[in-house]
Amino acid sequence: MVRGWLHEPAGGAGPRPAIALTHGAGSNCDAPLLKALAEKFAEAGWSALRFDLPYRQARAKGPPFPAQAARDREGIERAAQALREIADGKIFLGGHSYGGRQTTLAAAENPRLAAALLLLSYPLHPPGKPERARTDHFAKLQTPALFLHGTRDAFGSAEEIKAALKLIPARAELEIFEGAPHGLPASAARRMVDLFLQFVAI
Repeated sequence: MVRGWLHEPAGGAGPRPAIALTHGAGSNCDAPLLKALAEKFAEAGWSALRFDLPYRQARAKGPPFPAQAARDREGIERAAQALREIADGKIFLGGHSYGGRQTTLAAAENPRLAAALLLLSYPLHPPGKPERARTDHFAKLQTPALFLHGTRDAFGSAEEIKAALKLIPARAELEIFEGAPHGLPASAARRMVDLFLQFVAI
């Protein structure tokens, strides 16, 4: 089951790209950032699905369980399939923090899952623990990815993210948001969407 909200562009039917966006560990699909992004993608002519991961469908509050992360990746795959059933353009995936990490893992497991990824505040490591880098799968990531990251993100500095992107064999780019913490501001959604449209050349 996919649970979330679908934002459709004005102007009726026709070939159009679509993106599925999911949330961080302590949030859900109603996060202000996801709402703002979905609205801006729809204004740009895309279909945009913001959806809850399976752990959030199971309970309204609380963090995900690491042992059940594979179920969350299955939820990402279901969201991508749902978009394929309603849109006839390219399918893209995106996520904030935990949602972005699970999206990269799903794409590393299935390179055909999406045409490109939008990764918001990728949680490179737990705060204060740079030795616990979450990059083991980066060498298997064949999907182009755009990383958006704040300079005040405790889950990884801009310099650490830049270094980590060198591990990815696919095209990977980083855009920095000066002064932004781990929770990127919803007020910057227009810029984020524009950056992604430029990245995928649409």
